[in-house]
Amino acid sequence: MGTFTERLARRTRTGPDLLGGILALANAHGVINFSGGFPEPSLFPTDVLGDIARRLIDEDPQVALQYAPSEGIASTREAIAGRIEATDGHRPHDRELLVTSGGIDAVTLIAKSMLDAGDLVLVEEPSYLGAVSGFTAFDPVLKGVPIDDEGLDIDALKRVIAQHKTPKLLYTIPDFQNPSGLSMANDRRQALVDLCREHGILIVEDVAYSQLGFDDIARPSLWSLGPDVVVQIGTFSKIFFPGVRLGWAAGPAEVIAPMGVAKQNSDQCAGALGQRMLEEYLRAGLLERDLPHARELYRSRAARITKALEEHANGLATWTVPGGGFFTWLRVPGVDTVALARETDVAFVPGAGFFAERQDTEHLRLSYSRISEDDIDTGIARLAAAIRAH
Repeated sequence: MGTFTERLARRTRTGPDLLGGILALANAHGVINFSGGFPEPSLFPTDVLGDIARRLIDEDPQVALQYAPSEGIASTREAIAGRIEATDGHRPHDRELLVTSGGIDAVTLIAKSMLDAGDLVLVEEPSYLGAVSGFTAFDPVLKGVPIDDEGLDIDALKRVIAQHKTPKLLYTIPDFQNPSGLSMANDRRQALVDLCREHGILIVEDVAYSQLGFDDIARPSLWSLGPDVVVQIGTFSKIFFPGVRLGWAAGPAEVIAPMGVAKQNSDQCAGALGQRMLEEYLRAGLLERDLPHARELYRSRAARITKALEEHANGLATWTVPGGGFFTWLRVPGVDTVALARETDVAFVPGAGFFAERQDTEHLRLSYSRISEDDIDTGIARLAAAIRAH
């Protein structure tokens, strides 16, 4: 009798478990860890969380400790809608908003609701490996659209659309992209919305890092420019804390409704206690209190890693200079970064998993979000030495 391995579904054979490997390093010791996009724990609002939880348990157990509606607790959705209105200048209607269990849950729900096997899905190349693997599980045809220093290449997208059947989805991270740290130019945003509206393509806009910019430049969300053709997905893991898996999806009601049904058949609902804690945090204005400190800390670490790369890696690699978020993206010509990862005590993510279509072994992603500035210097020096040795 054969093993059960040969009876596993095809979707389990989509490639190495890169996300699992990153999460396994979340609390690793003995390595300098540039791998996961983890927020800095000292930013977690521990000064208020205990009081919020205690008050909810004492005063609102019938909601906070109970199952929640699949679309989210009504008062929490109202608070999230108010936050979106503040950041985007446009408020989603009740039927246009869904509370999700983090950003990756929203990706999965969109895929379950929209995709049949063989459908064409476009993603930035490179792009967030969790989204790439999340879409891949539903057997679409994935095609990469290149990015440059101004984000998604609109001319390249036009060529892809002209050469292929109409895509169902286009996934993009316009602000401080994962893995590159780059942002889409404002003129490209409107052009992208107009192009996708013309061809009936649903844009999936991931705004995981949009509130973590290092400057005050206004960057309109794609959803604010085209709420009829965009589903915006976001997460509170980066700006509240990831121990509660909470995010949102805002978009056309005819897309949000089936996503809510899909959620009933996955985890049923996001946790009620976390939803109510987030709601209280938002309503008290505590996110506005805490965000400036978070932006400054990440800005300082981004500057430190750029300086360390200039000191240690000039001539060995090229890299992006992030304007926000958690990441910088390196190209190491002629070096297999998967092999490099096995030969150094510096943890990073090899670049291959960020490509949906193109084979690439010369890139790697570094996260500076949860690493001290002294360790940044030491880690980059070690990485540069490993590149030389390799």
